[in-house]
Amino acid sequence: VTALLHTKLNIQPLLSGILVMLGLYSINLRVMDGRANIPLLNKATVFSLLQGTPLEESAALLIPTIILLSMLVLLFLFLKTQFGFVLRATGDNGQMVRALGVNTDRVILIGLALSNALVALSGSLIAQYQSFADISMGIGMVIIGLASVIIGEVIFGTTPLLRRLVAVILGAVLYRLVIALALELGMAPTDLKLISALIVTLALSMPSIKAYLIAWKKKHSSPYSRKGGQA
Repeated sequence: VTALLHTKLNIQPLLSGILVMLGLYSINLRVMDGRANIPLLNKATVFSLLQGTPLEESAALLIPTIILLSMLVLLFLFLKTQFGFVLRATGDNGQMVRALGVNTDRVILIGLALSNALVALSGSLIAQYQSFADISMGIGMVIIGLASVIIGEVIFGTTPLLRRLVAVILGAVLYRLVIALALELGMAPTDLKLISALIVTLALSMPSIKAYLIAWKKKHSSPYSRKGGQA
């Protein structure tokens, strides 16, 4: 729906996403029979696959890790295909791809469909892990996801492709580690939103800070600046 609003009705991508999120709130309530919270206690979940086995105690870590690595491999192989290259090129420079005769609207539609499928998979895993589904579980996840991507790319780099994919995962892990560390140091759980806002702000400003530090280093390491200092 987001892709159709953007490509067919020419609504800005960010606004399209906001409109869809607003509509999904009511749709999700209907799917949940009008209840804001549904418990999943005594329900069979993906973590039930290891019940009665020696790996039962580590199921909460093992199963998500297997799914994560599987998705990483599949996504890497997909982005290495011809369509994967077109998809990445459309995100970088849609006008150039359109000039080559590619239907970018179709590419955007498929790309958003795949990304939303991964989001749905993640949400289902979280609901099964926590043994409940809540209508407000996804609030703020877009900003947190963006911060995780930026943290990973700034710290671990963006090339080659495999490193970029791994960087996104490590960025998300680092984000959660910082949150856990803040709580471990005694910060109140009520300050969690403030901590998240500070982390997101720092993550979003990382590219600018990095560019400033590189420019400052070049300026003060040039021979002209050293001569000026000696003079």
